[in-house]
Amino acid sequence: MSTIVASDLDRTLIYSAAALDLAMPDAEAPRLLCVEVYEHKPLSYMTETAAGLLAELAGATTFVPTTTRTREQYRRIHLPGRAPQFAICANGGHLLVDGEPDRDWQRTVAARLAAECASLDEVRTHLVRTADPAWLLKERVAEDLFAYLVVERSLLPQAWVKELAEWADARGWTVSLQGRKIYAVPKPLTKSAAVTEVARRTGAEQVLAAGDSLLDADLLLASDRGWRPGHGELADAGWNAPHVTTLDERGAVAGEEILRAFIRGAVPARSC
Repeated sequence: MSTIVASDLDRTLIYSAAALDLAMPDAEAPRLLCVEVYEHKPLSYMTETAAGLLAELAGATTFVPTTTRTREQYRRIHLPGRAPQFAICANGGHLLVDGEPDRDWQRTVAARLAAECASLDEVRTHLVRTADPAWLLKERVAEDLFAYLVVERSLLPQAWVKELAEWADARGWTVSLQGRKIYAVPKPLTKSAAVTEVARRTGAEQVLAAGDSLLDADLLLASDRGWRPGHGELADAGWNAPHVTTLDERGAVAGEEILRAFIRGAVPARSC
């Protein structure tokens, strides 16, 4: 059975130093492989065990990194194993084929956004106008597709987030609060839509998926089987679905367990 493995990256397969959550004694901690450097400093890691599992998985399936990162941010990551033929960036806004943006997919996404939701300019203007400088740290636009704010979480009024979500929903957008970031994303802009396109092109018979954040929920729901770690926004919200396995493991150890599950699901005859 041909299989696509579509996985979120940050806090699912790769981890910053702060997110590793190495709860064991220091002498028992796993060896780590740096997979991303930013501004000349190491930023993201996998355990060496996870790196070996990912290399095995990439050799046996169509592995599709599926991230909200921009293309520039994604290209900083150097994953072990065979280079992915397909990668999904900007929450489904860009489909990379052999590292290059697929123009047909870009046109498809642009047409859907124009037809189904308010413009990015309208949403961005509203975000900036209503945010309070007392808790707003940064305002950003990603790939001219969606916007996000970086905030001081302890000062952020929950009522403001609720009001923003209601305002955005009426205009075809969703709002997601993840850590210190508030994302405003068009509803048609989804990881699952891009993964469905990859499945169509490859003729895949099965889609396996994993993710930790609210922006991964549609990807998990669209998969044949999914996994989420014991940390992250989905875990905090108690989110689940019948075909999605909730792992107890947290941090980098959860990344290892997700990769083992992918290998068992994609290559049942082999053990890991």
